[in-house]
Amino acid sequence: MTSPLATEAAPFGRLLTAMATPFTADGELDLDAAAALAQHLVESGSDGIVVSGTTGESPTTTGEEDGRLLAAVLEAVGDRATIVAGVGTNDTRHTVELAEQAVRVGAHGLLLVSPYYSKPPQAGILANIDAVVAAAGDTPIMLYDILGRTAVEISEATYAELESRPTVVAVKDASGDLARGARLRANSSLALYAGDDALALPWLALGAVGVVSVVSHVAAGPIKDLIAAVDAGDLVRARQIDNELLPLIAAIMGQTQGAIAVKAALVELGVIPHAGVRLPLTPATDEQVQVIRAALKDADLLA
Repeated sequence: MTSPLATEAAPFGRLLTAMATPFTADGELDLDAAAALAQHLVESGSDGIVVSGTTGESPTTTGEEDGRLLAAVLEAVGDRATIVAGVGTNDTRHTVELAEQAVRVGAHGLLLVSPYYSKPPQAGILANIDAVVAAAGDTPIMLYDILGRTAVEISEATYAELESRPTVVAVKDASGDLARGARLRANSSLALYAGDDALALPWLALGAVGVVSVVSHVAAGPIKDLIAAVDAGDLVRARQIDNELLPLIAAIMGQTQGAIAVKAALVELGVIPHAGVRLPLTPATDEQVQVIRAALKDADLLA
């Protein structure tokens, strides 16, 4: 399937939300809440949704659950947003199975994090990507480079090698290495997406085409305004928006794991009914919820 918002410059749209996966009170997948959340995200301004990513607690969902979640989100908003399926694991065989399933269900794109924990050499990272390229057909792929979770970066030499893989079209960069990002922008045809809410402004100023965000669950409007300000060359306005976002980013991304905090925020806003997460994650504490609630109120997102 083709994304309704794909362009050559921004193949997955400008603002994608790495969607949390709602669970019922007893920990089962809540597809009704997932569809409602997807609709909320699109109506709030997200161009795209990443399902079964880190914020979606993908290490704790089964492949069968991933398929049902993807189908529910596609049915709810697939004609209005780019739906990207997270398929990366630390087992290439399982990753290929997830990629094949996502293509079969109808994902507009795939998000592929490098194999984590195993610390493969660059040859292994490249072979893992090539296995997904072969399984995905013409479905476009966004790589996910995040040293803090994988322990191994995709090297610049590997990025250069990937120029010959036409379906590898973008990278969500959460390395925090802006100097390397500048070299990638200059030397690679991949579209750069900022993968860290706290660094969205510098990545956009550097030339990132968009943002893959967690905070956009609750603040898509201001983040889209930030993108528009950078597009217009108005860095004074962009810094003002960023300053206003920083307390909310700190409340959601700075206290605990992002999925935990953003689910607490969504419950506060009445978007999802339960903030439950699957072990080894644990729910936000009362103190953390108080900080989130205060940040939402200060941002005029909660009465």
